[in-house]
Amino acid sequence: MPGKHVNKLTKRTVDVLRVEGKDAIFWDRDLPGFGVRVYPTGRKVYVVQSRGPTGPKRATIGRHGAVSADQARKQATVIIDRIKRGETPAPRPPPRELTVADLAERYLRVHVQVNCRRSSWAVYRRIVSHYIVPELGECAIAAVKRAQVAALHYRHRDKPSQANRAVEVLAKMFRLAEAWGLTPPRKNPCRSVRRYKVRRRERFLTPEEYRRLGRVLVAAQADGSARPGGIAAVRLLLLTGCRRNEIVTLRWDDVDCTARELRLRDSKTGARSVPLTPAVQAVLDGIVRVPGNPWVIAGRKPGAHLVGINYIWTDVRTRAGLEDVRIHDLRHSYASRALALGEGLPMIGKLLGHTQVATTARYAHLARETEKASAAKVGGSIGADILRRDAA
Repeated sequence: MPGKHVNKLTKRTVDVLRVEGKDAIFWDRDLPGFGVRVYPTGRKVYVVQSRGPTGPKRATIGRHGAVSADQARKQATVIIDRIKRGETPAPRPPPRELTVADLAERYLRVHVQVNCRRSSWAVYRRIVSHYIVPELGECAIAAVKRAQVAALHYRHRDKPSQANRAVEVLAKMFRLAEAWGLTPPRKNPCRSVRRYKVRRRERFLTPEEYRRLGRVLVAAQADGSARPGGIAAVRLLLLTGCRRNEIVTLRWDDVDCTARELRLRDSKTGARSVPLTPAVQAVLDGIVRVPGNPWVIAGRKPGAHLVGINYIWTDVRTRAGLEDVRIHDLRHSYASRALALGEGLPMIGKLLGHTQVATTARYAHLARETEKASAAKVGGSIGADILRRDAA
């Protein structure tokens, strides 16, 4: 074994070793294969060399000072034994245990971006980054307990809807972790966390509020205080009951005047068609098409659609004195007006593009009110005949 030999490498003997010109290895006679490489700069590093079934192998243990001579000797004994048995000089470090932050990154990349609509990506990313990762990001996946999830849920109790949504997303992440083989089968730690009761907010425009809103839209169009495209978008939302993104992402190619339909490609529940009524046609006829822009509601940037409809709606509703009306409430108001005109829940579900009956069932109480009003009208008419004193 080339190099120099000393009786035994100890702290004292290693401290006094010096070389000039180039580095050299000093081997321990007491433990063959254990040595220390000494550099002209004074740096000293413990090394190991031995022969195994596939030939000689060498490994570095550590720098003298950071590793004591006794520690290096113990490690050298283990490494020499591994080499002679044909194993790697040092065992591979165990794989790093995956954390909730790792799972969250994979959930967004593999599940959300593949299975969810692009408009939903930001929603899930915000839930993960604002609620889940700050609380549990550094925890190992298999180590998360129900108590930790319950603590996360309780910490955001002032926002019950968001707290519930965070637990639902986390539950989905753990189910996927098991399906992906990242964690052994076990009870989902989110399973027994009781969700907060969230009172569903309902706000419907009255006939008088509809008229007031119509006057404000006319005035805003006349004085130029709002973008014409924004005004048209609000009118289309009122007249169709569509979702906000269904209108702002509507293309001129989606307007089929022959079939009298609006073909929505990017609907939340999949592609669907909306009837092109005379009122909707009148709004579309008033929109000035921008050359080279495929969108019905064009934005400020060339070739882009409108992205600031919320700001326009905030200004319009303030002028109309409807500060408590969200833009999504226009969709609820459409359903409310349909019920008032005698349409049934199945037809309303079809008009709104619902795929599940349970979604439309939220308007059932309005239907009952309509039924009561109709019953009172019919009963009053019959009662006028049968309850008169001169009926005898």
